[in-house]
Amino acid sequence: MFTGLVEAVGQIVERQAQSGGARVRIGTPLAPELTPGDSVAVNGVCLTVVATEGNELQADLGPETLRVTTLGSLDRGALVNLERPLRADSRFGGHFVQGHVDGRGTFLSAVQEGDFYTVKIGFPPEIAPYLVYKGSVAVEGISLTVAALYDDAFDIAIIPKTWQLTNLSSLSPGDEVNLEADVIAKYVERMINVRGK
Repeated sequence: MFTGLVEAVGQIVERQAQSGGARVRIGTPLAPELTPGDSVAVNGVCLTVVATEGNELQADLGPETLRVTTLGSLDRGALVNLERPLRADSRFGGHFVQGHVDGRGTFLSAVQEGDFYTVKIGFPPEIAPYLVYKGSVAVEGISLTVAALYDDAFDIAIIPKTWQLTNLSSLSPGDEVNLEADVIAKYVERMINVRGK
């Protein structure tokens, strides 16, 4: 379980194809604090650390991860948001983020207003039922609030600290992003569907 509060921005060092999947190496100052078997969210995708060396970690990307998320298409040098799991004895911020990406969205635009930004993100139709105005959404693993909601896009208001400390500022219009809707909406839908049968 994660909170969507990014701890560090890492960089893709290498991605090697494996049978059915891939292994990714990521440069990050968090690497010395991680050991094989630990979980880490990479752009909102929960991965298992398989090795660390110096300031690099390695993780495997399975077929489902490559199909659903953007991790398989990131080039060497791409910036990624990193977060370690929530500890039981720590203060909870952000919102419940599972690291289970629902689909890929599209970074459409970023409009600067002083030091602040309004970012527009396009989303696929299957995510629409789980998005609500002023509700929570994770974009690239960042806990954010839907500031405006349209038929196929939503706006998020970005404060200067988030712009500076995440990979949002490195994105360009047309870039794909990982989206995870609030899990509460999914449970509500499931309960309604089961009771309706």
